[in-house]
Amino acid sequence: MFQPVRLLSLLLAALFLLQSPLRAAQTEQQKPLKADVIVYGATPGGFCAAIAAAREGAEVILLEPTDHIGGLNTGGLSFSDSNQTVRSTVMGLFDEWHTRIEKDYADRGITLPYRVSVKDQSKWTYEPHVAMRVTRQMLDEAGVKVLREQRLQSVQKAGTQIKELVTNRGRFAAQVFVDGTYEGDLMAAAGVSWTIGREGKAEYGESLAGKRYPKGKMKINGFDDQGQLLPLITTTDAGPEDEGDSNVMVYSFRLCLTDDPDNRVPFPQPKNYDPDRFEVVRRYVKSGGRVGWDMYPLPGGKLDGNNSIGGQFSLGLVGACNGWSEADAAGRAAIWEEHKQYTLEFYHFLTTDPVVPEKIRQQYAQLGLCKDEFPEYGHFSPTLYVREGRRMRGMFVLSQKDILEQPEKEDPIVISSFPIDSHDCQRVALKGGGVINEGTIFPVRRAYPKQGYAYHVPYRSILPQPDECTNLLVPVALSCTHVGISSIRVEPTWMILGQSAGIAAAMTARKNTTVQKLPYPELRKRLLKRGQVLELPEVPPEPKTVSGIDPKMLPGVVLDDGAAELKGSWSRSTNFKPYIGKGYVHDGKSGNGSASATFRFKVPHTGRYQLLMAYSAHPTRAKQVPVTVSSGTDQSTLTVDQTRPLPAGKRFREIGTVRLQGATETTITVSNDQTDGFVILDAIQLLPIAEK
Repeated sequence: MFQPVRLLSLLLAALFLLQSPLRAAQTEQQKPLKADVIVYGATPGGFCAAIAAAREGAEVILLEPTDHIGGLNTGGLSFSDSNQTVRSTVMGLFDEWHTRIEKDYADRGITLPYRVSVKDQSKWTYEPHVAMRVTRQMLDEAGVKVLREQRLQSVQKAGTQIKELVTNRGRFAAQVFVDGTYEGDLMAAAGVSWTIGREGKAEYGESLAGKRYPKGKMKINGFDDQGQLLPLITTTDAGPEDEGDSNVMVYSFRLCLTDDPDNRVPFPQPKNYDPDRFEVVRRYVKSGGRVGWDMYPLPGGKLDGNNSIGGQFSLGLVGACNGWSEADAAGRAAIWEEHKQYTLEFYHFLTTDPVVPEKIRQQYAQLGLCKDEFPEYGHFSPTLYVREGRRMRGMFVLSQKDILEQPEKEDPIVISSFPIDSHDCQRVALKGGGVINEGTIFPVRRAYPKQGYAYHVPYRSILPQPDECTNLLVPVALSCTHVGISSIRVEPTWMILGQSAGIAAAMTARKNTTVQKLPYPELRKRLLKRGQVLELPEVPPEPKTVSGIDPKMLPGVVLDDGAAELKGSWSRSTNFKPYIGKGYVHDGKSGNGSASATFRFKVPHTGRYQLLMAYSAHPTRAKQVPVTVSSGTDQSTLTVDQTRPLPAGKRFREIGTVRLQGATETTITVSNDQTDGFVILDAIQLLPIAEK
């Protein structure tokens, strides 16, 4: 018979033996997983950083807080904005990624309507699942260890060095870290200074900073309970413009859509559709406003649906994105779901509400989600379009002057050339009713390059202050102003920034130095070796042009837009130069027949006249603008393709020949009836034709 003490000893020994493997496993689990470089965030900038570092020989771990790899590049954004850049400078991994997408299609016998090797301004498009396949192939070939659903919980530092990241699934240690998130999550957790929102005009001397109300007087955005236009509203009714705030530009989804019955999946029904939520939209439509979203054709009979910039009501839920960057996982999930439900409700409104013109209802009703895209997410895009999040306050803050006035830097790692282009930041209620969207910066362009600017982004812009962190690079939430991010914020630029950061991270780890002390000449050499372009394109002298041309100085009868009787919704602009008189007006791309402009005048003599029109040609213009001419018993209607450029050196383009009665009132009416783009009204010119 066992004695009690003896029995207790045996039990304790057995318990110890049972716990030993558990303790060993716990000890092993507590050890951090190590690498030379850790990239947090598998956005386009993040996965390019990981691939670039691995190709430099570093051992790389790529941590992604969600279960989706590739960010917007694989999450619905399927139309590359590189067509608005200087493509000869957008090289490196971005160019390779697109070349491999082109090869993926070619290997399956599909010819795309563009060639990546040709650096023109054609639209490079692809399907999300193809982009995902190419992205995973490149990560696998580089030997990057990819771990998903790794949500950052804390950062352990020793002085200015990050030692470990702690996620919900483990611990990770490295010599150098890269924050690849859109939101700057790792940067913020590491105690690096950051900001969010918009600076005031005075903070960095930026004329495009502060609030961006529509200029001049407006009718289109003010309407009463019956949907009738309010009296003219001036921008001063909406508040001061010089101040900044914490608002970021609107988020939305990039929808992959199709009308192919064999691949079409109907849109899910919204959880709680409330018709009253769209009353303000209903009144806006009644007042002549246009609703909907932009759509770009993709391979496979698909469309990429995008928020319409400057549109009063589109895919973006204006204002709902504020707080996203600062929120935890649960908070972001709630914001994500709010945007999804708005998207579904908005689609339901577009396809069912009687106030929406039947043609538009039918157009959207034919669309659905794609059966072969995002099946694990119910075919809905898994990624919210985070156009702007936190921005680091690092060693160099890139601002408007660095884009427009001082483009050259001594330590470039990217040539950026996308226009300064911000979506709306807030919706503002006006006195007496109605709302306007505020915050849009429409593309601001130079004469050369025609597709945007060309300027350096310096290495210092992705570096924290050395007294805050010395082994972290921030290529996506980099150090710049709101105006700066409005140009930098596109995937081509972010991908090359990520590549530069990955190469710098690998070199820093190999040299056992800090990111701030990495010799730039050596980094530059490696960037060039990897196919990047760092020399700014040569800019020829800009032609001397006059902003406004006095119509009195032109021959014939010249009818400036200021002399027209305007009906419906027209907005004044001086964005595209030169123009006749003091500017021009456009219809906001509504195309619903509600806007017209009529000139009434008399010509001195009966006869035939050459009819010419002045407008600013652009691919977004309407192709069939109706122009109706009535004089006595004669009436004719001409159509104008305003995407066609004017003859070289000319201010007008001939659109036809008309016969006019002398001493009798003649009317010329320009309208937007069934037009498919912006209708521009600058001036009409009539030149008499000598009778033979």
